[in-house]
Amino acid sequence: MRTVEISEEPIRLGQFLKLAQLAEDGGHAKVLIEDGEVHVNGSVELRRGAQLRHGDIVVVDGDEVRISVRP
Repeated sequence: MRTVEISEEPIRLGQFLKLAQLAEDGGHAKVLIEDGEVHVNGSVELRRGAQLRHGDIVVVDGDEVRISVRP
């Protein structure tokens, strides 16, 4: 599992997927989410605007990423 730092929370799921390089762009992020391929804290997340916070874990295609807030 890798960690990706964000400057402030919350961050929207679609934005985070791009930041963490789990999606190539916004369109790709939208498709991943709509297809049920994105899990947040163990559950499928279907909302692009879902608010993510420090400690949340996002999984796409087996790639696990933990969110950390930059101090």
